[in-house]
Amino acid sequence: MKILSVRENPEIKDTVVKYFQKAWPSVLPIIYEDCIAHCIGAKNPLPQWYLLKKGNEIIGCAGLITNDFISRSDLYPWICAIYIEEKHRGNAYASLLIDKAKSTALAAGFEHVYLCTEHVGYYEKYGFEYIGQGYHPWGEESRIYGIKLQ
Repeated sequence: MKILSVRENPEIKDTVVKYFQKAWPSVLPIIYEDCIAHCIGAKNPLPQWYLLKKGNEIIGCAGLITNDFISRSDLYPWICAIYIEEKHRGNAYASLLIDKAKSTALAAGFEHVYLCTEHVGYYEKYGFEYIGQGYHPWGEESRIYGIKLQ
């Protein structure tokens, strides 16, 4: 298993953009294209975008961003867009992406990371605690989880 960072491997930018667009088709394509392209050479430690590879196959992705389109802008950074290909689910591969985002956030001086989701019981397995509900600009709400970094 290997995690590739766009910042550390800018040559994979187009591949990463296409993968995120495929994994998250409900998000306007320009959102990932613009954000991923501008993480390269950014002055600040965020955003970060990752691909998870098993051999030569891309099997997942995640990001680390300042706000995941959620009302709780007092909380950051956010692990976002965690995705594992269906045939690879059930192997805790998402934990590899979560750990990468956590280590990046810790190295950047953050004490916590957050995520928003509809899943109940999944992220608790990785030490996340439910904080409360958050609200999206399009009128939906999500559960917010956080974890203290060590």
